[in-house]
Amino acid sequence: MSQDPIQSRDDAQLIQRIAAGDRLAMQVLFNRHRVRVFRFILRFMRDEAGAEDILAEVFLDVWRQAGKFEGRSSVSTWILSIARFKALSHVRQRGETPYDEEAAAEIADEADDPEVDVAKRDKSAALRRCLEKLSVEHREIIDLVYYHEKSVEEVGKIVGVPAATVKTRLFYARQKLSEILKRAGVDRGWP
Repeated sequence: MSQDPIQSRDDAQLIQRIAAGDRLAMQVLFNRHRVRVFRFILRFMRDEAGAEDILAEVFLDVWRQAGKFEGRSSVSTWILSIARFKALSHVRQRGETPYDEEAAAEIADEADDPEVDVAKRDKSAALRRCLEKLSVEHREIIDLVYYHEKSVEEVGKIVGVPAATVKTRLFYARQKLSEILKRAGVDRGWP
């Protein structure tokens, strides 16, 4: 049996179908982005249950606002912008401090087999410890650029600052991370 053609649609096509009330398109979009968005939200939260609630709110907003999506950014950038706003609003309302990076990294990506998952954890443990020493603003920029593969312009839209500010933060974040890695004795050449 062949795969349902909706699975092969790009995100923008899915948004168009969601705007028309297509629940299957919503399910496909949710399944495609939920792990990444959940991890992103968890970096702001103190508990997984709260992050799950925010995740549900994010995708409820995607469902409700799909018809208003203008395509000025990628769908994933739009979704992460919604997630960031909701997570920060929740944290501010509760007076919480951002969540520990290590806990967010513990959530397995379902696309990885167990061997790949273990290898990733071993390689990234030292880097995570070093990343935790960066300021929240610098960690957020590094996360969006390197882990979510967003462009400087997309990061600016998500964070709400000009691209030049993103570039400056990225420069200083890399510089600071390099210093931290060097002090920790971590070889920067590993993947």
